[in-house]
Amino acid sequence: MPSGLRKAMLAVHLTVSVGWIGAVIVYLALGLTAVNSSDDATIRGMWAAMDSTGWYAIVPLALAALLTGVIMAVGTPWGLFRHYWVIISLVLTLIAVAVLLLHMPAVTATAELARTSSGDGLAALGGDLAHPAIGLVVLLVVEVLNVYKPRGTTRAGAVDRR
Repeated sequence: MPSGLRKAMLAVHLTVSVGWIGAVIVYLALGLTAVNSSDDATIRGMWAAMDSTGWYAIVPLALAALLTGVIMAVGTPWGLFRHYWVIISLVLTLIAVAVLLLHMPAVTATAELARTSSGDGLAALGGDLAHPAIGLVVLLVVEVLNVYKPRGTTRAGAVDRR
């Protein structure tokens, strides 16, 4: 990949990856507000915002981070299967995206329930904050791996160096 294109792709990848982390933090803040509120309007608003944040920010940013990460790996000397840190980052990202895509329909269903429920009992909706909290930890691990790039090449990486 030519240097100018590589730098542009890196800028896009960093933007969507950091955006993904930021959107998850916002989602957690909304979820914490919903869980700790006893006001029905607040709970409804938080669930609607969590649904929108999930579908219109987190999912697109996650898919873009996955796509641009693969492009960066394939288009640079790091390679997709040459270094363990790249493979671990890819696997963790794939797991995070899969869990996200499986989790979002439940968020939409809970947001719809919050919209259509009348009065009492909205506080009982609770909220699953474990998924986004664990997801945030996974994203931070991926970020650290990509910053520090620990040594260790795979067999494919060792063959490429010969």
